[in-house]
Amino acid sequence: MGNFIRIIPYSDVYATVFKSLNEEWISKYFKMEEMDHISLNHPKEYILDKGGYIAVALLDEEAVGVCALIPSIRDAYDFELAKMGVSPKAQGKGIGKLLGQHMVEKAKSLGAKKIYLESNRVLQPALNLYQKLGFREIVGASSPYERSDIQMELLL
Repeated sequence: MGNFIRIIPYSDVYATVFKSLNEEWISKYFKMEEMDHISLNHPKEYILDKGGYIAVALLDEEAVGVCALIPSIRDAYDFELAKMGVSPKAQGKGIGKLLGQHMVEKAKSLGAKKIYLESNRVLQPALNLYQKLGFREIVGASSPYERSDIQMELLL
């Protein structure tokens, strides 16, 4: 195996992977919430049909990472970067960084000017990645997630 990594657009073939990779990290650190169930059980209706995008990272043709651009419900933002998960067995290979860069480029190609995300300070590797991608912390935004204790934005 050559550790060949490529990022492809989501298709229904990856519905189970999209759900399981996210449930894995969410359940490890937090608890699944209503918004998780909605987006993970219905990615086509909740994300894609609304103009969003989901990427899948393949490592030697095995799906090991996922991430979504969800059309933002916040007026000030075009998309929310969400549901990024990388399989523990594939962590440390730069897959999260490749996914993040891919999503930023995709957002630009869709005409986005500002991207938003929510996270939690316990996820320090994720926060470091978001900062490397250019995201900066913002204050004062409310969240539908109990676990969210930091919000960030990226100006494109």
